[in-house]
Amino acid sequence: AGGPRGTAPGQQLRALFYALPPGESSFRTVEEVPDYVEKSIPFFITFIGLEFAVSWIQKRKLPGRINDGISSLSLGILSRLPDVLFRSIDLISYIYVWNNYRLFELPWDSPWTWYLTLLGVDFAYYCFHRISHEVNILWAAHQVHHTSEDYNLFTALRQSVLQKYTSWMFNLPMALFIPPSVFAVHLQFNLLYQFWIHTEVITKLGPLEWILNTPSHHRVHHGRNPYCIDKNYGGTLIIWDRIFGTFEAEDAKVVYGLTHPVNSFDPIMLQLRPLAHIWNLFWATPGFCNKLSVIFKGPGWGPGKPRLGLPEEIPVITGKEVPFDPHVPVYLNCYALVHFAIIVDLYTELLASVTMLSEGTVLLRIGFIILSLASFGLILENKSKAGILEIIRCLAFIGVYKLGYFRSQFSFLGYAYEV
Repeated sequence: AGGPRGTAPGQQLRALFYALPPGESSFRTVEEVPDYVEKSIPFFITFIGLEFAVSWIQKRKLPGRINDGISSLSLGILSRLPDVLFRSIDLISYIYVWNNYRLFELPWDSPWTWYLTLLGVDFAYYCFHRISHEVNILWAAHQVHHTSEDYNLFTALRQSVLQKYTSWMFNLPMALFIPPSVFAVHLQFNLLYQFWIHTEVITKLGPLEWILNTPSHHRVHHGRNPYCIDKNYGGTLIIWDRIFGTFEAEDAKVVYGLTHPVNSFDPIMLQLRPLAHIWNLFWATPGFCNKLSVIFKGPGWGPGKPRLGLPEEIPVITGKEVPFDPHVPVYLNCYALVHFAIIVDLYTELLASVTMLSEGTVLLRIGFIILSLASFGLILENKSKAGILEIIRCLAFIGVYKLGYFRSQFSFLGYAYEV
């Protein structure tokens, strides 16, 4: 039907909703498993455009802002840059345990193995996700995903660079008996499913709300209203929250973001500031046991408080909260948008050609992408030092582009990029 099994457009679309049955998504080896996430990029773009259209028809307003959208996409690109250099730590660790310690081997082509893996991957995600909210050092990585004060499909792409280096261990019990090829499929499906639930244009889904994680349930998870805190951790299924007492239905209008907003669009700062906060708090807190508690208890903990902090200290939501939205001239927003589109082009071309590039060229491209995303964040905040950094960035671009270290996917745009 237009390509190898699991890669045809219709199959790729169904993969986005976890709707590819075992017969279409079972593979003997990891090497045969398609990169469903990368192949879904055109659908991400299509659904974002559809969300904008539906939101405009429903409410006569767009579902997000330029500054927040660019910030979310910048964080998404940053989170994927390590994968350009290294194979996924999830798969590396899983395959190592499978090769050396597996107890027995379930058949890779059995529907029972497929459905068991669906449940296993989703339960592992629930456990990791819950602990990421309840252990401060893990929350420092995960909270990046919660920093947006908008809630739209861009928010789904707002990811942490560090989170993947803590989540892998929760999947390892499955490596004792579930083949890596089956795990690799469900690891991607679980991630893809969580894309489309980041929207306000879908209200309720009837009886499906009892079993599946839905936009309504996940809106609660992203809320900073007191009733939303530490609720609805599920990935694909909501049954784990119902079983373990962390479920909460959507009620009062949800106000999105962190209880103490970070007020920044700088992707580097958003990734690193939580770690700096823990570092400073660690040294400022007296007593060795208290210092350990700063790292391993909840983000709301303090000396004399319960492990997860005091609920009454959660800021009250009035409904009049105003998202961080510094005034930036229209021409600067347009400038940031155009240059961000160029970086997306260069990033996509890097993904397509990485195996043919030298390590030095790859590192140079990654470094320039990081510099660019940081510069855009400062521009969107209208910071005084943004101009100097942007001049340096543009001069660096001209140099590396003229020397052939950068290349657009669209050769006819080469001169336009230099201009």
